[in-house]
Amino acid sequence: MKAELTLDTAELIRQITHEVIRAITPLLVKAEGEEDTLFTVKTLARYLGVSDQWVYERVHLHEIPLIKMGKFPRFRKSDIDRWLDSLKTPPIHPLSRPWKGMPPKRQERTS
Repeated sequence: MKAELTLDTAELIRQITHEVIRAITPLLVKAEGEEDTLFTVKTLARYLGVSDQWVYERVHLHEIPLIKMGKFPRFRKSDIDRWLDSLKTPPIHPLSRPWKGMPPKRQERTS
């Protein structure tokens, strides 16, 4: 059995392209204002899943990017996301190094 297309190939390609673009556009376009989000210590702690104290320690040690508004630290979401990316540890493929198995057993000499 042979499938027949009612539309010519060029029109079919245009329709598929349109549907693909429509489907992926929301994934590529960030929500309006997302990059300008400012976190307080509490909201940043919630975003990172850590305690407020942990955030204050990172501020004190100058380990985390921040904006000082008087005495109040604020954290731009885009800066925090870049900082998190810089903390990534690259994965190591388990077979990227030679396997170090048990050394062969020594044969005892009999005299």
